[in-house]
Amino acid sequence: MSAPRARSRRVLAEPRREQKKAESRRRILEAARVVFFRDGFMPANLDEVADLAKVAKGTLYRYFENKAELYVAVLAHDGALFERKLRETLLPALSPPEQIRCTGRFYLEHWLRNRDYFRIFWAVENQEVIGELPGGVIEEITKLWEQCLQLLADIVARGSAEGHFRACDAWQVAHLLWTLANGLIQTEASAARRKLRRGPLVRDFEAAIEIVLRGRAAARALDGGSSLRELPAHGGGRERWVRISGSGSGRSSWSSWVSNRPR
Repeated sequence: MSAPRARSRRVLAEPRREQKKAESRRRILEAARVVFFRDGFMPANLDEVADLAKVAKGTLYRYFENKAELYVAVLAHDGALFERKLRETLLPALSPPEQIRCTGRFYLEHWLRNRDYFRIFWAVENQEVIGELPGGVIEEITKLWEQCLQLLADIVARGSAEGHFRACDAWQVAHLLWTLANGLIQTEASAARRKLRRGPLVRDFEAAIEIVLRGRAAARALDGGSSLRELPAHGGGRERWVRISGSGSGRSSWSSWVSNRPR
């Protein structure tokens, strides 16, 4: 065989090898996702992952050195998809309060459609899991969270700059919103917590966002701005805020709710 022809065959074979490697990696990630979602990190068996992926265990270790690295690869893959979808909710035409509502709706809807994904993502908060994962792995997972939180913090910062919110620590407010959202979503995992909630998750999720927005709202918004909304009431009606004059300051403050639902 002539040298040019041999080189030509090698050139043609290279893309096929890369495709085969990419396909093997994809199958391993899909299989790992199934096993991690079902069993959690510690009980997950890499022999089963290899069997499900239809690859030899040695092949699996060529792509991932250990279980922790494979676990992070699953999170990173799903996290990248989540971040891309999150960025798609950012619309320049929306005011910061409306953008936070829009992003919050996306977060809840994404969870409703991908409950297993959230279960594995939150698994790293389990002390048993963290005890086994190397520190570098925890750092990589934290970066995934930080990237998404930064998007939310940027919205809050823009809201302060444009006068929708009072001056604040944007990262702190973003973290508060994120913690509230995750805490409410986790109430779905327990029948007792669902009972204590006394209503649908969507209602409380939206109310939590409104409470934070009202807490950070600038005076102009509280005095008649259109960016604030009524809150859903337990009885199917609506709740409203009552403005009470502040003593001696000439300004108005906001008290607790007064029910506006039908009697």
